[in-house]
Amino acid sequence: MTGLVNALVIVAVVALVITRQTRPQRIDTSRRWWLVPAVLVFLSLRDPGVIDARHHTEAVLLLVAELLVGVAIGAGWAWTTRTWVETDGSVWSKSTKASLGVWGAGIAVRVALFGLGGVLGVHQGTPTLLLALAATLLVRGGILAFRAQALTTSGGGGRAYRDDGHRTARKERT
Repeated sequence: MTGLVNALVIVAVVALVITRQTRPQRIDTSRRWWLVPAVLVFLSLRDPGVIDARHHTEAVLLLVAELLVGVAIGAGWAWTTRTWVETDGSVWSKSTKASLGVWGAGIAVRVALFGLGGVLGVHQGTPTLLLALAATLLVRGGILAFRAQALTTSGGGGRAYRDDGHRTARKERT
């Protein structure tokens, strides 16, 4: 049953993340942006099958690779996200087309790692994916909080990679 619960958690988190990334979103640096990644880490570490006992070395190497991919996706996603300061001083963000490219590349690499694990005979379950997703969200949240704090102290606007700054995004307040 825990495999089903983990799969539902992954689908829910990914759906939430994708929905939120495509719309302008206010960044609140005082918010607990690290809470969702912490819950994902807890959910993944409570499962004893994080490391395949029959293929210990290969499983650890695949886990490390998955975590590195998660960190790279989080950093790429955060640095390709457009950030700006509104007249009221609030900081907003919205993912760009480059952000979607980062996600696509990351998913492709994760599929390749999963395929490599299958070829090596390493059992890979949802705990590994949960840990990588937690790493992605933690790194992205940390970088965006850093960027937002830098924007509020400098008073300027921030641009994402290849952002010409001429587009305006509609805000949605939740």
